[in-house]
Amino acid sequence: MKTESEKQTQKAESSELEQSSNDLSASYLPITIGFDGKRAANNLTGLGNYSRSLIESLAQQFPENKYLVYTAKVKAAKQIDLFFKHENIHLKQPKNSSFLWRSLNILKDLVKDEVQIYHGLSHEIPFAIQHTRIKSIVTIHDLIFLRFPQYYNFIDRKLYQLKSRYACKNADKIIAISEKTKSDIVEFYGINPSKIEVIYQSCADIFKAPFPEETLNRIRLTYKLPEKYLLNVGTIERRKNLKLIVQALKDVDNDTYLIVIGKQTPYFKEVEKEINKLGLTNRIIFLKNIPFADLPGIYQMASIFVYPSLYEGFGIPIIEALYSGIPVIASTASCLEEAGGPNSLYIASNDATTLADAINKILNSSILQKEMKEKGLEFVQKFSSPLLTQQLINCYKNILQ
Repeated sequence: MKTESEKQTQKAESSELEQSSNDLSASYLPITIGFDGKRAANNLTGLGNYSRSLIESLAQQFPENKYLVYTAKVKAAKQIDLFFKHENIHLKQPKNSSFLWRSLNILKDLVKDEVQIYHGLSHEIPFAIQHTRIKSIVTIHDLIFLRFPQYYNFIDRKLYQLKSRYACKNADKIIAISEKTKSDIVEFYGINPSKIEVIYQSCADIFKAPFPEETLNRIRLTYKLPEKYLLNVGTIERRKNLKLIVQALKDVDNDTYLIVIGKQTPYFKEVEKEINKLGLTNRIIFLKNIPFADLPGIYQMASIFVYPSLYEGFGIPIIEALYSGIPVIASTASCLEEAGGPNSLYIASNDATTLADAINKILNSSILQKEMKEKGLEFVQKFSSPLLTQQLINCYKNILQ
């Protein structure tokens, strides 16, 4: 139940959004926006979901604009096919060679297409775009390759640094997906904070409504899900810190399982070794190739979402969990408190005992579970797509002035 103060705050935020929309429509001319479509057209998770969700939200909320998505290739996948079926989202590909097209040769296509704003959705913009009349924006998701260089090979790290530094120095505006990422950009690249705007991410709308009971039952049977389970979603790599959850699980009741969804990397062998050492083979289930349409149901039936990552740019899986109405436990020391809000629980990323205590605290209290679900769902509304899309279109409008 919302307090009167919370109701007033929500009313004020809604009024502010409505006023912002009215102000914009009063002086608004349609714009042609180009996007770096490499991720949108080829990645089925992570940056691909971010790119498609951002462009789709813009196309639905501001259909008068023209949205051009530039990519050298397109992956054959249902999610991507549906994305390009939107009436005002247009696929743009090189007519000749794709060699160096995204980085340099794309400029002549942007000029020919009369693009007014080019948005690099993942850390890069075309070289020399600052010498055209096209305004440019770059989204920086994180600088983990500088904060934790040991997780990247030398060539990748130097390439990421070259492209992202160039983009930050030469773009007209930088969008950081969290306050933590903004502070990293200032620290590592010496960028004036006034050039950086924090615009958070939302998640796909499919996570934002409860599934019918029959759908949940079908998903539970399909994947043989246990009655009570912890959930972890994300690439199984060292930075995501899955081994800590495994170590904590040994101190949690035997009727609670762990479901893990994510691409395996060589780090998986280390996790597997820990599972065998602790005798937890029968309590941990790794799911692969889950259809995106089923993923929200797996979230919604989980007891707790556990995400003890060492470092993140933001943490969309936490947003997905809060929208799914489940309690969240995450780690401190990066941006996850920004994503999880004040009513999630936070632990040090190297403390399995504290993590186990937090899990047991939630599992043993139906009152706490209810409070975390309700307050988490209230908090996550600040990441609603209409609000964030409005902030983004205002950002576009401001750099054209």
